[in-house]
Amino acid sequence: MKHAQALSDNELLGEFLHADCSAWMNQLEAVVMPLGMTLCAPGQGSDYVYFPTTAIVSLSCLTQSGGSAEVAAVGRDGVVGVSALMGGGTASWGAVTQIAGLGFKLPTQVLKAEFNAGGMVMEVTLRYLKSLIGQISQTAVCNRYHSVDHQVCRWLLNAMDRLPGNEVMVTHELIAKALGVRREGVTESALKLQRVGVIHYARGHITVTDRRRLERCACECYGVFAHWRVRLQPELLAA
Repeated sequence: MKHAQALSDNELLGEFLHADCSAWMNQLEAVVMPLGMTLCAPGQGSDYVYFPTTAIVSLSCLTQSGGSAEVAAVGRDGVVGVSALMGGGTASWGAVTQIAGLGFKLPTQVLKAEFNAGGMVMEVTLRYLKSLIGQISQTAVCNRYHSVDHQVCRWLLNAMDRLPGNEVMVTHELIAKALGVRREGVTESALKLQRVGVIHYARGHITVTDRRRLERCACECYGVFAHWRVRLQPELLAA
């Protein structure tokens, strides 16, 4: 199949490839996902679902006053727009590209038809949905009970798990918006991490120089996220 190697860079698409879903996967279209690209607005539907490969998408809820906070992130581990498969056709959150990169898009109705037909597409997608719900639930707990320092560490680790290297192109302002906190709080946390040699920050680039120590600085929520991802990541299927 064309783009077979690139398709497998998304974990769900890799599973679908292994299950020989080529009949509908030929309709996937490679896309560039720039920073700030709106994939779906709150309360609205989308004509496409997106499978990031090197991009990371933030799922955020908004308040009437204009505030926002991230409830989950989607990268190469998942798909954006999966709520359309659950009925209603709309999501309660917005989806915006947080880390620029690449991905694939597919008409929502194509994936919905395959999902409704049952089989491996339904099984794999439901496993991912369970993981996504777990991520959303744990994010709510983290935002309520843990410090900004802990949340910044958790956010960076989750980003690193979805990226190929140890560098994230992100500003303090963007992290603050994702966490729903003041930028000054994120800057203070980043400076603490930089002083002890955990990260290096320069001009919108954060390089993690000591991942093990960053994990020790994070709250237990990161461990919960990692547990959900490993336990519910679709297993490779026999041919």
